[in-house]
Amino acid sequence: MVEQKAQPPPQKSAPAPAPEPGAAAPAAKQPELRHLVRIAAADIDGRKSVMFGLRKVKGVGLMLSNAVCRVSGIDALRKIGALSDSEVKKLGAILADPAKAGIPTWMFNHRRDRETNEDKHLVGTPLTLAKESGLRRIKKIKSYKGIRHMTGRPVRGQRTRSNFRANKGKVHLGVRMSSASRKGKKT
Repeated sequence: MVEQKAQPPPQKSAPAPAPEPGAAAPAAKQPELRHLVRIAAADIDGRKSVMFGLRKVKGVGLMLSNAVCRVSGIDALRKIGALSDSEVKKLGAILADPAKAGIPTWMFNHRRDRETNEDKHLVGTPLTLAKESGLRRIKKIKSYKGIRHMTGRPVRGQRTRSNFRANKGKVHLGVRMSSASRKGKKT
């Protein structure tokens, strides 16, 4: 059996001296909270947490914002207004090129681009322009989806008997009763 050496008991530290009665308490150093933070051409409320604040950027959802927080090493529940300028720039750089940061391609919103055949994630105005050009293209080639977009009908196969009606007022669907039968008379 191996002998164990007896360890000396831990020493207690002396208590901190009490502050004088008239002296002000030391202020806890809290970072200045910015009200608006600009990331990827979007103004984000500084009171929101990083994960939910990044969702205000067009093209960034909850999954991508969580992945950006993990890759950048920033706490997702920290207030976005309390971030330093270098951390804000880091978030912007990751959103500009998420593939370089190591975010998986299945999270991207523009995979296999038509011109370059590469996976991209678009945020802000480029996302809007890509969406509009895609709609213009399918309208120009007159695909089924393009025709449905042109006529203002539902595109994804929904039923149109009761929904997607143009006049949503007192338009009767189904069999109408004659005015005579409504009054109780037989016809």
